[in-house]
Amino acid sequence: MSSISRREFVANSAGLVISFYLPARPGAASGLAAAPPSFVPNAWLRIGTDGIVTLTVDRSEMGQGSQTGLAMILAEELEADWSTIRLGPMPENPAGWSRTMRTGGSNAIRSSWEPLRKAGARAREMLVAAAAQTWNVDRATCRAEKGAVIHVPSGRRLSYGTLVARAAMLPVPKDVALKEPKDFRLLGTRVTRLDTPGKVDGSALFGIDVTVPGMLIASIERSPVLGGRVKRFDPDRAKAMPGVRHVVELEPSSWMGSKGGWAAGCAAGVAVVADTYWQAVEGRRALEIEWDEGDSGTLDSASIRAQLLALAEQPGIVAQTIGDATAALAGAAKRIDAVYDVPFVHHATMEPMNCTAHVRTDGGGCDVWAPTQNQGDAQRVAAEVTGLPNEKVRIHTTLSGGGFGRRLEPDFVSEAVRVSQAVEAPVKVIWTREDDMRNGFYRPTSYNRFSAGLDASGRLIAWTHRIAGTPLRLKFGPLEKGIDDSLVDGAIDLPYAIPNLLVDQATLELAAVPRGPWRSVGVSHNGFVTECFLDEIAAAGGRDPFELRRELLRDKPRHRRTLELAAEKAGWGTPLPAGRARGIALAEWGPTVCVEVAEVSVDADGSVRVPRVVCAVDCGQTVNTGQIEAQMQGGIVFGLSAALYGEITLAHGRVVQGNFDTYPVVRMPEAPAVEVYIVPSSDPQGGAGEPGVPPIAPAVCNAIFAATGKRIRRLPIGKIVST
Repeated sequence: MSSISRREFVANSAGLVISFYLPARPGAASGLAAAPPSFVPNAWLRIGTDGIVTLTVDRSEMGQGSQTGLAMILAEELEADWSTIRLGPMPENPAGWSRTMRTGGSNAIRSSWEPLRKAGARAREMLVAAAAQTWNVDRATCRAEKGAVIHVPSGRRLSYGTLVARAAMLPVPKDVALKEPKDFRLLGTRVTRLDTPGKVDGSALFGIDVTVPGMLIASIERSPVLGGRVKRFDPDRAKAMPGVRHVVELEPSSWMGSKGGWAAGCAAGVAVVADTYWQAVEGRRALEIEWDEGDSGTLDSASIRAQLLALAEQPGIVAQTIGDATAALAGAAKRIDAVYDVPFVHHATMEPMNCTAHVRTDGGGCDVWAPTQNQGDAQRVAAEVTGLPNEKVRIHTTLSGGGFGRRLEPDFVSEAVRVSQAVEAPVKVIWTREDDMRNGFYRPTSYNRFSAGLDASGRLIAWTHRIAGTPLRLKFGPLEKGIDDSLVDGAIDLPYAIPNLLVDQATLELAAVPRGPWRSVGVSHNGFVTECFLDEIAAAGGRDPFELRRELLRDKPRHRRTLELAAEKAGWGTPLPAGRARGIALAEWGPTVCVEVAEVSVDADGSVRVPRVVCAVDCGQTVNTGQIEAQMQGGIVFGLSAALYGEITLAHGRVVQGNFDTYPVVRMPEAPAVEVYIVPSSDPQGGAGEPGVPPIAPAVCNAIFAATGKRIRRLPIGKIVST
């Protein structure tokens, strides 16, 4: 038997394969090298002898289109033919990787921009060098274009597929020149998403679609009271139901969060495992369970709000101070005071939580199939449950029917792993809509007390904002200096030129109420309260809301030009049909600036209608303009649903809302026409998944005031009393 080297094997079988390191944070050093057999890299670029370019990325696809955007970045520098681009399956084992597999916070594009560009450019240079060698010509006389290398003087052309064998034998260049943005032919254009065909023809695999040999289905009856436990249960009736194989009690559990500290965990419950989903549900209904409600049985929304109001009466921990707001307020010619409320809200993803797990007792490790945003924590939790080392846990990432931060939590993974381990078979746990609604990780609630002062000329000279809320970061350990980022983000570091400002924060810890990041996190609620209060200041000073913002953004050209573009495209100041009014709001998520103008009408019964929204966004260097538009549109509808209807309430320790009848979302007839305008920018990417959400609630509420003279200071809007 003759032996061949690894390089010869790669050259003759796989084509050109390049591994590249994706750093833990933007700007960190990145490298590129041929992969030894034992090395599992973060991402792979492979060009086959058929010319097909396959990119395997470590970012989840939840409908946001980031995987297509990542492929575009690579294809641009590679000079690939877009029709040859394919996406490979996500890597299965993130153990020991230097970059955590986690998709959230609009991080996919901006964290991979430079590494992917360099990977594409290096592969391109290797292919060009291979062509020059083949023709025995000067490398400088060759260039790459649409999946081929061209010898410019002679016009000869070689496709990438014919060059990969030779290219694979070449050393990987260390330094390569990246293209200038003016030379981009793919980036900044509208490109059809790579995941669309599978979603149209039904071949796309979501978590709920997973099927593996010998798989059973489980449905779990969880404690109806937050933090409750099973006191007693009788499984006999359930076991007698057709198709029911097992009944498994699940104790409440918690896990180590990736940032340290103990996070909230899974609710207590009883799992019914059956041959089919319906058999599992019917068996679950037959269970007889007595619950120990613990201390949470008296918890309700009214008592939580009362505690927040009491907290807001006392000074909090200072989050930001500029000048002397207290003195400026005392000396102001005019003072404005207001309080604003935001409730707990749920993610309400279209695909409820689900997970399939197979824990093998023969030493084969654990396989998990999950629509997760957070492969690192999913693997960590599965390892803790099974006692296996991380490298024995394989996470197979499926498409997700929405995420919005909910699938960052590994609770649904933990449940499936525990049930599979108990019954020694592969098990898919499927949540009902009610399970999903009543066992979420909710956006924190907060109560906000504002004061502002104007001088004799109507100029804003003082701003104070006290936030009393339920923190998010406590689940990851102690707060840094007592400040919770999720409560103050979007309330501090405002872009407006306010000479005297004070923001402080008081926290109410509710251990029984699970809380987690919700799309745009703190800016989602602070964008509402700050932009509505600024509108109140404009009215009190007799100022146009757009003009006041424009004046206060005098030191922020990026924000100002985004504001001006939105106002121009919306026709700010021009007449509207009778009964319709405009409202404007600005919010900033990371480096992305978004301004929205909402046109609103209020019916005689107080129902609010939003027929049109104009959005201007500066998210830095653009990748797929069509996807940016889609993200803004989706964010606006998502945020509008929360503004109009979104509220999770508690009664006797139970979540009241259970389905879309009690937790409505905007339906298609209610959806506004959304116009999106992208500000040309060469700034670094700021992300597009989050920024469309925060401005819509204040823009709508400010428009309601313009139409009716009534202020909305407490969400959801619901119906208002018409004037």
